Amino acid sequence: MNIVQIIPGSGGSFYCGNCLRDSKYVVALREQGHQVIKIPMYLPIFSDERDIKDIPVFYGAVSIYLKQLYPIFRKAPLWVERLLNSGPLLKMAASMAGSTNAKGLEEMTVSMLLGEDGKQKEELERLVDWMAVHCKPDVVHISNALLLGLAHRIKERLNVPIVCSLQDEDVWVDAMKPVFRDQIWKLMSEKSKDVDHFIAVSDFFSNVMQERMKLPAEKIQSLYLGVDPADYEFIPISNKGRNIGYISRMCHENGFDIVVDAFILLKKKAGFDDVKLILTGGSTGADTSYIKGLRKKLVREDLHNQVEIIEDFEETGRKSFFSKVSVISVPVRNGEAFGMYLLESMASGVPVVQPALGAFPEIVKLSGGGIIYETNTPEVLCDALAGLLSDLEILNRLSVTARDGVEISFNIHDHAKEMIEVYTKLLA
Repeated sequence: MNIVQIIPGSGGSFYCGNCLRDSKYVVALREQGHQVIKIPMYLPIFSDERDIKDIPVFYGAVSIYLKQLYPIFRKAPLWVERLLNSGPLLKMAASMAGSTNAKGLEEMTVSMLLGEDGKQKEELERLVDWMAVHCKPDVVHISNALLLGLAHRIKERLNVPIVCSLQDEDVWVDAMKPVFRDQIWKLMSEKSKDVDHFIAVSDFFSNVMQERMKLPAEKIQSLYLGVDPADYEFIPISNKGRNIGYISRMCHENGFDIVVDAFILLKKKAGFDDVKLILTGGSTGADTSYIKGLRKKLVREDLHNQVEIIEDFEETGRKSFFSKVSVISVPVRNGEAFGMYLLESMASGVPVVQPALGAFPEIVKLSGGGIIYETNTPEVLCDALAGLLSDLEILNRLSVTARDGVEISFNIHDHAKEMIEVYTKLLA
């Protein structure tokens, strides 16, 4: 089967769970003998892509941003287009706030959803032309519903089933100015008719999107994220320090300050002198002053020497991170549709401590690889971490259960087979 996956990239500036999710599915589908092509949009998917060097980045972030604001760029010669979509400029865009934050991109989001009627219609034709010549797919899988403006033209030109994943669209849309929110949700609902099937990453998010996009129940199903347990080394808790980990973009939305404040409170308790805070996940320009403020707080508390930041959050860096931590927490303020870092942590034998928000309770219950706390505050997180780090017997048991839970319930090879079943039914 020939499959095309259209994936918006983060450019490798921070830990992007959605990028990682899509890429892992691609690998698993290929291992089952299918031909899968990843097509990046906006930015490169990761900083070092080994399997898509000959595939252009469509809808280059710099180019479409300038075309949205300044009509003169829509008539720019081809050499200007190539310059705007060059590696150095896209890398610079990835590190800036505007390319990865919803605020300020409301009009562009609307335009993208309008598809052929939007201001990026030339980009859409370029993408479809390239797919028609180079891919000849049996099915096209779109990464999220914010890209639904692509679906009608792809289906019209290529005459293939369209599948769309649903993952954290609400986080992006709800961060926008109120005047645009209703318009965008309405557009997403209208454009859903161009899609044959939707795949939600959790039961929680399936319910959210059925309501927000007015989707019929028979057109959507849950299919969990997955990882290959063989890609992760299990290191017993007894072989490493009682360190707390945080792995995600270091920003306010992801509760980075909650972890830092919980760590400060924990260090004031007796019996935790040996505990360190290990951080990874990167950031963008929008997070600079926020992170600087937290660093100053750690210096004031004389704890900066007990905090380690692992700058490399891609494969090698993540392995180093998981080898050093005994528990992780990413206390996202509004919860998430899933959280890829949960699977990566548990596959490494690292239990998770998460707030009772979004899909976190669903994932932790199914895996048995962590604990859930009710109120997402530094004080409650501190108590949860203190209780777990004080009982090594429970911590070790959760570590083993976490690994087993991923192998049984979140194995990417099992979920890839389920995904192929979806494609096969649509083709039939």
